Amino acid sequence: MEGSAGAIALPDGDQCGGGESMRLSAVCFRFGVVFFALGMIAATSDAVGQDHWPFNVFKQRQEPSRVHQRLPASPPPRRTQASTREPLVEVSGGGPAAWHWRITKAGWTDTDETAFEDFVARIGESGCRNVHACLTGAASNPMYHASNPAGMTFYADCADLPYMLRAYFAWKNGLPFSYTSAVLPIGATRDIRYTRLGNRVIARRHVVGPVVDARRAIPRMVDTISSAHYRYPPRQTERMLPDHYPVAITPRSIRPGTLIYDPNGHVAVVYKVGADGRIYYIDTHPDNSLTRGVYGRSFVRSSPGMGAGFKRWRPQRLVGATRDGDGYLAGGEIVPAPDRDIPDWSDEQVYGNAGGGERTWRGAKFVIHGQSVDYYEFVRKRLAGAGFRYNPLNETREMVRTLCADAKYRVDAVNVAVKAGINLRPQPPSLPLNIYGSEGEWEIYSTPSRDARLKTAFMELRDEIARYLSLATTDPDKIDYAGGDLKAELARIWRDEASACRFSYARSDQSEIVLDLHELQRRLFALSFDPYHCPERRWGAGDQSELSTCPDGPVKRAWYDAEQRLRNQIERTYETRMGFSLRQLREGVAGSGVDRAPETDVTSLLGGNGALSR
Repeated sequence: MEGSAGAIALPDGDQCGGGESMRLSAVCFRFGVVFFALGMIAATSDAVGQDHWPFNVFKQRQEPSRVHQRLPASPPPRRTQASTREPLVEVSGGGPAAWHWRITKAGWTDTDETAFEDFVARIGESGCRNVHACLTGAASNPMYHASNPAGMTFYADCADLPYMLRAYFAWKNGLPFSYTSAVLPIGATRDIRYTRLGNRVIARRHVVGPVVDARRAIPRMVDTISSAHYRYPPRQTERMLPDHYPVAITPRSIRPGTLIYDPNGHVAVVYKVGADGRIYYIDTHPDNSLTRGVYGRSFVRSSPGMGAGFKRWRPQRLVGATRDGDGYLAGGEIVPAPDRDIPDWSDEQVYGNAGGGERTWRGAKFVIHGQSVDYYEFVRKRLAGAGFRYNPLNETREMVRTLCADAKYRVDAVNVAVKAGINLRPQPPSLPLNIYGSEGEWEIYSTPSRDARLKTAFMELRDEIARYLSLATTDPDKIDYAGGDLKAELARIWRDEASACRFSYARSDQSEIVLDLHELQRRLFALSFDPYHCPERRWGAGDQSELSTCPDGPVKRAWYDAEQRLRNQIERTYETRMGFSLRQLREGVAGSGVDRAPETDVTSLLGGNGALSR
């Protein structure tokens, strides 16, 4: 959102926000150093947001049904005022030996980086479903789970996840770690997560010896990080450098541990790249759930300042430390490597790889094997290598299976809201200021961003199938298909895979409704993202027999009807000020959605009947 100067970091709707770092008032920019200092003190001492629940990474173990809640606990550790002059040092020490983070190496070696990649890959391949389970399970974390101190719960939403994984691995391996502790927007903005020109680093925090207490250091980090900590222009000229850098699109750079930043406010971590160039990622959500997906067009390109795309951790080195008699390093400062010293630093994601001409991101050209392609095809073919051709049958099958996984993840997300009883609470008098980037109950329990990504995935599936059908006629050498009737075979794959993908939800009376992807496609734009609605409406029930168990009264029914234009909208408009009342939604005021939903119907494209047999 563009507006008055200032910086504010809040959770990212049903996507992520990380900790609530750096609430800087607009007066910082208007009234000088005194107010700036006051803003920074507030930024680095008080965690604000999600119903004022503290962002503690380690807490008493909760009942499984309540794992999504962050219950009141002891106050978070005191945080030192951020400074643009002096980097912060994590000085907490002592405590139980199991929590000790002692530094034994001055930097990450190639061996450490390879081990980190294996660590991330195991988590991704394991099937673990929440952050705590991933870091404490024997299958997902075989190397380190046994050394975890007893009595904690690990938490990370999507902005926190890359930092959690990196810091956890550093802790377990005696490695130094440094991260940005404060950022400011470049230009004016209302929300530092969605700045048009990006952000700049104004403070860092170093984890150095002689001994750091991980139970304090890691929660402090999680409390600090937000999706604003990924939003930087590609080339850095500032004195303080970001934690990540943009990479060339090569197999060397896109591997487990690589980050994917979507400037709509989402962050994912690559855990596998297939031989066909398909990129698999893990991501997390405010309910601490961990999900898996395949990279595609839901991760948007953007203007340079927004910093979209693939990033890797910037190399860091501890300098000026001394080694004690036990071999541990103490003191010193962690220095991030500048862009010029990083071999795979590249801005080709922004400006293309064609060279020459005006460097504009909109006019960027991507060329592979002498042919111009769009960005997403460029990424895929770069990672797949020479000779790669799309196999329409395999591609369609994999996309449908990914959709199936997304649908089942949504079941979990809706169930979290129902278990918390949010649907039984009164409808608020207005929507949040922005439904995609909010706080409190809405941030944890609503699904507008998740639903938008699901709709985008359906649309991408339809568009890709249409492209394969076109290529089969106009340029068959570009696809790997030797059959005689591509449309019929694709229709069979869609019909069979979509029918096989079955999932269910519990109605308000606990009776079960079974759906499949055909039915989900039919209901796609009827799915309610509003956590105050009954589960029947959350799942787009249309006939009265299914709706008969929904207890929603006339007010909630009116809100559901009025939110249809927002449900029709795939684009996540974070810059739009919302906060709409029921009357405003009914009037269709600016920013309240679109009248018509985009075309996503795969069945109509391929022909046939995809109705669920009951």
